[in-house]
Amino acid sequence: MTTTKTQTVTHNGLALDWAAGHGPITGALSATTGAYAVATVGTLAHMPPTWALAIGTVGAIGHTATGLRQKLAARTIGARAASWLLGSGWTTWALATGPLTWTSLGSLAVIGVGMGAAARSVGLYEEARELEAIAAAERQVARELSAERRALAAEWVDRIQRVCGITVRVLAVEMWPTGTGFTIDAELPPGGTTYDRIARENAHLSADARLPHGCTAAASPGIDQGRVLIDVTTVNVLAAEVPYPTDYSPLSIHTGIPWGYRTNAEAILTYLREQCALVVGPTGSGKTNMVHVILAGFARATDIVTWVIDLNAGSAGLPWVRPAMEGGTGEAVRPGIDWLASTHEEAELMLDAALRVGLQRKRAYQDLMAKANTDLLPISAEIPQIMLVIDEGAEILTSNEPEKRKLAKKILEVIRMLRAMGLRTVLTALGATGSVLGNMMIRREAKTRVALTGGSTEGMDLSKLFPGGTGLRIEQAPHKGTGFMGTPESTAALFGTWRILPNQIRDIVHATSDRHPRLDAISAKAAGPDYARRWDYNRTVWITSHQHTEPDPDTTPPTQAPSGRAGGGLNLSAHRDRTTSAAPAPDEDALAEQFRRQIDAEFATTPEPGRPTTERPTRPGLNLSAHRNETPAEEDTAARQAALTLLIAAGPAGTGASAIARNLDQYGTTRQTVAGWLKAWAEDGTAMRIGTGTKTRYVHHTHAPEGPAEPSQD
Repeated sequence: MTTTKTQTVTHNGLALDWAAGHGPITGALSATTGAYAVATVGTLAHMPPTWALAIGTVGAIGHTATGLRQKLAARTIGARAASWLLGSGWTTWALATGPLTWTSLGSLAVIGVGMGAAARSVGLYEEARELEAIAAAERQVARELSAERRALAAEWVDRIQRVCGITVRVLAVEMWPTGTGFTIDAELPPGGTTYDRIARENAHLSADARLPHGCTAAASPGIDQGRVLIDVTTVNVLAAEVPYPTDYSPLSIHTGIPWGYRTNAEAILTYLREQCALVVGPTGSGKTNMVHVILAGFARATDIVTWVIDLNAGSAGLPWVRPAMEGGTGEAVRPGIDWLASTHEEAELMLDAALRVGLQRKRAYQDLMAKANTDLLPISAEIPQIMLVIDEGAEILTSNEPEKRKLAKKILEVIRMLRAMGLRTVLTALGATGSVLGNMMIRREAKTRVALTGGSTEGMDLSKLFPGGTGLRIEQAPHKGTGFMGTPESTAALFGTWRILPNQIRDIVHATSDRHPRLDAISAKAAGPDYARRWDYNRTVWITSHQHTEPDPDTTPPTQAPSGRAGGGLNLSAHRDRTTSAAPAPDEDALAEQFRRQIDAEFATTPEPGRPTTERPTRPGLNLSAHRNETPAEEDTAARQAALTLLIAAGPAGTGASAIARNLDQYGTTRQTVAGWLKAWAEDGTAMRIGTGTKTRYVHHTHAPEGPAEPSQD
């Protein structure tokens, strides 16, 4: 057994690989020098001339057999055999007459040139043969596909003539890679015929083609106004429930957020930098699931901050908040949404903060927009877009209730005024009716529209939701989670949304926790204390104040309100007055206590009065109730809260007493008062003191660097 090794010799920087293949020149040179060496050595050794001829004959026969096995061309096989015979023939003649003559050397040179030219010629010929074989195979496949396409083209030309009364000329038929249908590119007949002549007959074309339920033949504009594209779906991909993709890779407001998939199984992307969105769907159509899909896309984005308003007990946002409050992983987990409002009061605070943020951005970012040469605020992870998702927000806009009318006015102000500053809304509604779509602001700004039908026909006027859409029939989307979607980038057509379950929502919250952007300092300062304290215990206790089992009728009669409250409603003191109310279940008590500890440590909120204090967490927390037990005159005032907000908004750079006092002129607060607050916050861990003397500054603990705080020296 022999082993072939590659030997590389380096000499004067030149590497020679003796195992490398030969080209036309090096091959001819190797053959001629070999023949000359054999002739010279053979002459000195008195080798019989016929030996060289025999060796050459064997080599020619061997290469001929190899060429036949490799299916080489006849000229290639002949050139190789001739090279062996010529080389061996010259060697035989040189052995007989002597190789050291000019005649021998000249003839050998001529043979070498001939070998090189022949090798180059047959090499090019073999390359051409190989390319031609590949092209022939491709042409064969194309002929087979072309035959299928020609049959489809002829079939649909006849069908369009029969159903629509017009004759089109099919230019191309593209088969979808998913194998679920094909697209016909056709030229309309002269005389001003438009594509909607075919689009209006969507249902009739689908019936004539005997397409399965849920499959359509949807016409849309082509490359110009004289062309039409007809998407023919042959497999109903909307019938099966498709889970939300497990790819939680980062997204951006600029690259699009996926909301569902078309009948060709391609994902639909929404671009909401300048657009609002409207999602309508009756009860049981999958609207709540659609909201969770939208929130999942926003949670994956690196430049979107999501605020949710749901006056139905906050149910749309609860699954995105609870994983952060339950803990149990040993690591801090941020909620999947940045703010959740479940009451009219909290919704007003949120909308007021949004308006303040938008107006402050208009003033503060003029230089940035001028530098970028744009009239739109450049949205990024440092300056994120705020998306307000308002469940049943369209009904709020049409309600006559005084509280909802106040909210409606502020929602419309956000929609109307703050597009350029990166605040957009996603509204949902129970139906596509005239009362919901009667507001011109909604129709003008909500260019991304979704109608989840689930087969329901009541209150679903698709012509009002998609004025330009033709041939849309509710019967085409009978399954839950299916309907029609239209964006400025794509016309209204059938679509389906993924199914997302609570466990997957929890996975997304954990997977994207470190990806959520924080509101920029300018916007956070404008949002004020309402935003900074959005996770305070007294504003989030309702999230975990729930009952796992039915109440005992013996201890709480149905006609009598539980002690500790004057009437019906949520009893927030159920865990405080143990003598007058039923004790909670052990697991509920543990969950509530765990929630309090984590909310105090992670979100910097205040423990409730009357509860025994627990051990201070290792990480310093914000103790807003440090002076709760002192006299009323020493309690936090509005000025103190405004000072705390300015401290938080200062970020890692920190600030000082003089800078804060200058921004509190409306309260009449002096620098000495602010210095006292800062000293107290430095002592209780709310802030960290950095520097001394005139360079003293204070940094809120959420922005403070690692390491112990310096002791106060005031």
